[in-house]
Amino acid sequence: MNAPHPAADSAAAPVVEQAPAPQFEEALKTLRIRRDGAVLHIELDTPDQGNAVTEAVLDDLLSVLEDPDPSVRVVVLSGAGRDFSLGGDRTEFAGYLAADPTGSGIRASGAKARRVCEALTGHHAVTIARAQGKAIGAGLALVLACDLRVGSESASFRLPELALGLPTAWGGLLPRLLSEVGAAQVRELVLTGRPFGAEEALALSVLQRVVPEDELDAAVDAWANPLVRRPADALRVDKMLFNAYAAPARLADASAFDSELMASVLAASRYTATHGET
Repeated sequence: MNAPHPAADSAAAPVVEQAPAPQFEEALKTLRIRRDGAVLHIELDTPDQGNAVTEAVLDDLLSVLEDPDPSVRVVVLSGAGRDFSLGGDRTEFAGYLAADPTGSGIRASGAKARRVCEALTGHHAVTIARAQGKAIGAGLALVLACDLRVGSESASFRLPELALGLPTAWGGLLPRLLSEVGAAQVRELVLTGRPFGAEEALALSVLQRVVPEDELDAAVDAWANPLVRRPADALRVDKMLFNAYAAPARLADASAFDSELMASVLAASRYTATHGET
């Protein structure tokens, strides 16, 4: 376990009144949205499906993240139920291939996934991931796209793509992992596909805090409360600086090709399964 909650910030700050949830909430099918002053809470809300990252989830996330409210200082991303997210929906991928064996549906979905992760990373507000249970594959990508990441002591993470016959090419996950964690550790996690727990995630900088599950909300508040008192312009510029200074470490970022790589591998695998090796 890491350091205790930081002390409350004593700097004077404007009072932000409780705001209603965004008007688009009624149109969302997979998310639960709550606005608490300058903090916007986005909860993946399909726990009966393990909060799988489906096409509908991506659409809902884009509708929230790509039209940001400038009064929001903090965005908290969480998952309802036992797990943060069990990752992508393989049945959707199979459906895309059945509809078009060349993989055009997978390309479109992959491009959308990249937009979602970039919207989290590039959002003017500070983004916080609140992870409990399992965060697998695409679920881990959503966690890693956030600025600050807290997990419960029982949280676990895994990159199962290779074992499933998929490249690690979803939402820019691999370059973010390489930048945050380091090549040697990421290579081992990707090639073995083994699960790793919260304490290892903390040591690898996948998480920045680990707390008991019943303290997750308090840990989020310990970050969010001082952040909402920061001057909005300074906060926005610092976010831009962090992203700009991280960019040189990702100069060879080929995540723009993620959707193409995913589609090509799956289309080739389907062809081989149908026609056999040539």
